[in-house]
Amino acid sequence: MRPQFFTAAKILRKARESALQGRTEEAVREYQRGINLLRTLPPEHARDVLLSHLYLAHYQTLVLEEKTREVALESLHLGVSYARSTRDPLARAVAEECMSGASVQL
Repeated sequence: MRPQFFTAAKILRKARESALQGRTEEAVREYQRGINLLRTLPPEHARDVLLSHLYLAHYQTLVLEEKTREVALESLHLGVSYARSTRDPLARAVAEECMSGASVQL
């Protein structure tokens, strides 16, 4: 497994912790950092599963702020797309949960 995947997983964990502690700006920066890291790599299953989780967590953090609604919806769309294409059960479950709470249809 690529070392970048471990780095991205650590970033995801750190960003989730920041979001839970109310440090939204820090969490958003970390999610974006993880996304940017993974997007430099060629497509493969593990990368796409991690991207799904990063995008969906990014959405869950941003959706609460009205000013970032468009960015949140873009993250939701990308996260759901990656979750569907990877067929990862956990990513798909998170995507379904996010979709059920979303007020728009993608």
